[in-house]
Formats: sequence, structure tokens, C-alpha cells
Amino acid sequence: MTQLLKGRAATDNPHNRYSQHQREDYDDGWDIEETAQPAPATRVEFWPAKSIISRNQSPDIPFSQSINPYQGCEHGCIYCYARPSHAYWGYSPGLDFETRLIAKPNAAALLREELAKPAYRPSVICLGSNTDPYQPIERQQQLTRSILQVMLETRHPLTIISKNALIERDLDLLQPLAEKKLVQVLISLTSLDNTLSRRLEPRASSPGRRLQAIRKLSDAGIPVGVLTAPLIPALNDQYLEQMLTLAHEHGAISASYVLLRLPQEVAGLFEQWLQTCYPERAEHVLSLVRQSRQGQLNQSGFGQRMRGEGEFARMIAQRFRLAYQRLGFRQMRMDELDFSQFCRPPASGQLTLF
Repeated sequence: MTQLLKGRAATDNPHNRYSQHQREDYDDGWDIEETAQPAPATRVEFWPAKSIISRNQSPDIPFSQSINPYQGCEHGCIYCYARPSHAYWGYSPGLDFETRLIAKPNAAALLREELAKPAYRPSVICLGSNTDPYQPIERQQQLTRSILQVMLETRHPLTIISKNALIERDLDLLQPLAEKKLVQVLISLTSLDNTLSRRLEPRASSPGRRLQAIRKLSDAGIPVGVLTAPLIPALNDQYLEQMLTLAHEHGAISASYVLLRLPQEVAGLFEQWLQTCYPERAEHVLSLVRQSRQGQLNQSGFGQRMRGEGEFARMIAQRFRLAYQRLGFRQMRMDELDFSQFCRPPASGQLTLF
């Protein structure tokens, strides 16, 4: 039976769909006893980026600009919808996504150049739309911190999504941003079961530490909400109401959720993980996902991809709505951020006239 590697969620490296060559296991008849392989170490490569702000026009995403200082994510969340994007960089969405990481060392410099362009108009920038800006390697690389420094210097509004308590390190930057109404934070909370969380997202902060981070951010005057995502049928949806209640008690003022979706290679990785960790529940979980996704494991259409369809999806929506209303949550809106303070940085290398 497949065993999880220590600190990792994926168990192997499925092929890169863009590669010209594919590999597959082959039984050559030699009955050689397999020995346990050590978990692969994290490797970080430094690739200077050509551009830093990504843009989208998705109607179900409340921001049009985002920054990802890293590609790949050491948190290793098995459900992560960003895993397939690692194939664009020549790596597998499996273990490579968790262990072969790309850092963009010029992220802050590129951001300053982008904001200095005369044609640039401020719009909310999201940190953490694809991979977590506070994943463990941020502790040494500090790329996210350098981006926050540019945001504070230029008075540019932003929002942050993370599931790592490392965000507390940057309270000295987040607090003045909040005082100027320039930042909102969403902390992702997926379970209250430490065992499930450790298997599901092995290098993310524990549920208790995320709740503590919500408390510290809230006490520092930073608008913070909770994102219960993804909700996985028959695996973590049982904690929905309790997660919302605890997040509210720790200072979260807003809440939202996303129903599990499994695009491209994520489907196979998640199925393998389920059979390894929860074999007795695997078929039931996948059946409920298919019931919520028109018989598939994923929907890519705007609107349906976040919430799903069918009876189970409607039940989740109703449970969330009732808890949301009972607890008195409200939605943090992007228009609550102040765009009038934006201060364009000087163009790089430009000489003054006098």
C-alpha cells in the first residue's frame, strides 16, 4: 500500500503533460524488496521574473491583479488548484510542486517599476492567489515582506490570502497599512482536526495557530476574515459551523467558502491521497464531489466552479448562510480600501530636470 512521505501530501510525481517524454513503472520480473525512500528535501531555484503583476478578468474573483512571489508551495496541500500550473515551469504537479520551488528574487524591484509607469492605475493587488506568500521558505527569502514594503511606500491597496501564522512577523508593516485603509487579510481554515490537517496540508500552520493569527491580526486593527476552503464532502464539511464560530470568536469579521474542485492532475493526486489516508471513505467523498460537479470532479465554468451544483452543494450553501447570519459576519469589500493615497514611485533611473 502507498505510504505518505513525512511532511508531504503527494506520493509521487505524475508526468508533466507538456513533456515530450513520459515514464511509467514496469515490472521486469525481478522480485527485489523495496526499501522505504526518504522524503525529498525542498529545493529552491531563483528565477528572475520578467513581469510580476498577473491580471485576470474572472467574474467570480473580486480582484483583477495578483502577485505570486513563489511558484510551487511547500505547504503541500493535496487539493491545491494551483498544482497544474507547475507543469508550465517544466515540473510535475505532484511532489515537484511541494519540493521544487521557484522564487522570484526581483519581485519587489519589478513591482516598483510597474507602479512607476505613467499609465498604471491603482487596483487591488492580491498576494496569495495561486501559492501562499507565507509558505515556509518566506522565512528566509522575505520576498513577501519586500513587496509589502513597496506597498506601504506607495500607499497601494492590497489583500492577502494565507494559511500560515508566519504572517504575524509582518505586523509592523500590516498595521500601518491597515491604519491607512490599505489592506485586508483572509486566513484559510480547512479543519479543526490536527491529524486531518497534517495529512491534508502537511507544512501549513495547524488550525489552532491559524486561529491565533486571526486574533493577533484583529487585535492589531487589521481587517481579517476567514476562508473555509476547500470544503471537502464527508471529510471536513462537518467542521463548517464550528470553524466559522471559532474564527468569529477570534476576531474575523467576514467569511466565505469554496467547495472542493479537482482540476487536471489534482484529481488523480487527490484520489490517490484519499485511498492512502481514508480508504473507507474514498468512494463516498468522490461520489459527493461528482454529484456537485455534474458527474465530474471539476467544473471550470465561472459561477459553478466555486460553489458547485446539486443537492449537496445547496445544503452546504444553506448551512454556511445560516451560520454566517447567526454570527453576524459581513463581507469585506474591495471598495472599502482607499485608492486616493497612491503615490507613484519615481521611474527607475530617471534623471530629474533640475
